[in-house]
Amino acid sequence: MAAYSLDLRTRVVRACESGISPAAVAARYDVSLAWVYRVLQRRRDTGSIAPRKQTKCRGRALSGDEEARLVGLITARPDATLAELPHALPTRAALSTLWRTIDRLGLTVKTNGTRRRTATA
Repeated sequence: MAAYSLDLRTRVVRACESGISPAAVAARYDVSLAWVYRVLQRRRDTGSIAPRKQTKCRGRALSGDEEARLVGLITARPDATLAELPHALPTRAALSTLWRTIDRLGLTVKTNGTRRRTATA
């Protein structure tokens, strides 16, 4: 979601400074009361009403080379389980990271190791 414009922020602050209650300002400009209080607090703390800088999300744990090796491992050994892949792929990534990468790439792996079939006694 994009940040509210600086124009709206300025109008909200001016309305609050003119003596209108924050609840009335929130209703008038169709914003939440909590947002009005946050804008006012931000101005008190920093002197600015501009939105904070967007933070970047964390990058991928597996590099492009590791992803290519992972694809090669899965295509070469389709019967390998998810638990066996980190040993064949030298990475410190967790199983959940490997699973999300495999899912994003549209590949499938076995979830269980080989089991004995049940036989009649």
